[in-house]
Amino acid sequence: MQLHISPSLRHVTVLPGKGLKEFIKVKVASRRLSYRMLFYSLLFFAFLLRFVFVLTSVDGIDEPNKCSTIGCLGEKLGPKILGRSPESIITEVIYQTLHEPLSNDELQGRSDIPQTLEEFMIEIKKGGYDAKTFAVKLREMVTLMEQRTRMAKIQEYLYRHVASSSIPKQLHCLAMRLANEHSNNAAARLQLPSAELVPALVDNTYFHFVLASDNVLAASAVATSLVRNCLRPQNVVLHIITDRKTYYPMQAWFSLHSLLPAIIEVKALYHFDWFTKGKVPVLEAMEKDQKVRSRFRGGSSAIVANTTEKPNVIAAKLQALSPKYNSVMNHIRIHLPELFPSLNKVVFLDDDIVVQTDLTPLWDIDMNGKVNGAVETCGGEDKFVMSKRLKSYLNFSHPLISKSFNPNECAWAYGMNIFDLAAWRKTNISLTYHYWVEQNVKSDLSLWQLGTLPPGLIAFHDHVHIIDPFWHMLGLGYQENTSVAGAESAGVIHFNGRAKPWLELAFPQLRPLWTKYVDFSDKFIKSCRIRAS
Repeated sequence: MQLHISPSLRHVTVLPGKGLKEFIKVKVASRRLSYRMLFYSLLFFAFLLRFVFVLTSVDGIDEPNKCSTIGCLGEKLGPKILGRSPESIITEVIYQTLHEPLSNDELQGRSDIPQTLEEFMIEIKKGGYDAKTFAVKLREMVTLMEQRTRMAKIQEYLYRHVASSSIPKQLHCLAMRLANEHSNNAAARLQLPSAELVPALVDNTYFHFVLASDNVLAASAVATSLVRNCLRPQNVVLHIITDRKTYYPMQAWFSLHSLLPAIIEVKALYHFDWFTKGKVPVLEAMEKDQKVRSRFRGGSSAIVANTTEKPNVIAAKLQALSPKYNSVMNHIRIHLPELFPSLNKVVFLDDDIVVQTDLTPLWDIDMNGKVNGAVETCGGEDKFVMSKRLKSYLNFSHPLISKSFNPNECAWAYGMNIFDLAAWRKTNISLTYHYWVEQNVKSDLSLWQLGTLPPGLIAFHDHVHIIDPFWHMLGLGYQENTSVAGAESAGVIHFNGRAKPWLELAFPQLRPLWTKYVDFSDKFIKSCRIRAS
């Protein structure tokens, strides 16, 4: 209820508290006191008293505590007459206090901030604080918890980065023992494949698979799973490409662990004539990329020290420092036509996959003139793996990207790809790849930051044939909640992500899908204490 009296005292207006337009006007004839004015005044106050009686009666019904003082009556009637309740005032005070900025320096060295919700409630009950003090204490406690949570997440990402980027001592041990075996045991230095099987390496009637890896244990698991699940292993040729330091351990392993009747070839990059003649664009780009990356990133310590970026952004930057993103093993697939000039079609496998079915039917897929047979990764809600579009990998705030591509176009995956090399040789895919890698280096990695997939998405644009998702299930290195039953029913499972199956980071319920293809009774495996769990 609101009362308005005009300056001339000629009009008195009574408005209800909820803002209704009905009102009562009392006209005063003159400033002099008259019987008429007295009559209207008494009439008005009689109405006002009845109104007050009704309000106090309702309050008495709602609340058993009775008001016996004028002050208590004012507290009850004031908000109703003014149209504002104490609760709204308290809420506004809390909102204003919580919106006030609070710097990190204000919290440093403070021992009076509650550490838990229980401590906070005890302090509030003992202190009898008003609304503003309550909000200040709450803001300090929540801000402190946010800082600690952020720091814990960043530390977790840093430890995962270190664990996933480092070489486990067991794998280092395996490589060293195999290298020693290669030098001391003639059986570990066999020609792979044997001389009578060499013609099969360029025979297009065979099923040719290519695996690029510098990890002996991972390559062994891929090769074993491929051959064991193949219905016609005698027609399978697996070309294993490795680097100089891993060549002797890799040759020793596959010399001593035959997968006959399948044909295994082990070659180092320097064994390819094409790779040793003239300039190799991918090596030049990698060298420049490494220099820019080290300057642009500032190392993991500089990334972690950033106090303004969100933990997921810091995680992405740490991931960009992973050695695999600047590994020649990761880039080499763009040169498959040059590395295998006599072959028409190959299936390229990453070393973190497991084959669970016969892959030879992939040769029956009609590619419709396309170069790259791959699984699309935009068909699900999983933000880590199956909801990827070009905007997930490329920086569309850069004009060079935004004017050339559609951000909502579906992405596809590396890991298990069918490459029609005959169709590839008729395109400029490799040149396009190197052009965009060069542009990214020139722009201080502002076009994309991670790996070889972004330039691959660009280079193979309009050259991709989408295949059934059965052939390639991704995310086993990202998603702990991956369905084991779903993984078991896939043709190829891919442990892309940090949780590689040979690391302690691996998800325990998914790791057995990989360990079933590792012989833990092997003397080299046992001597390096590589265990199934």
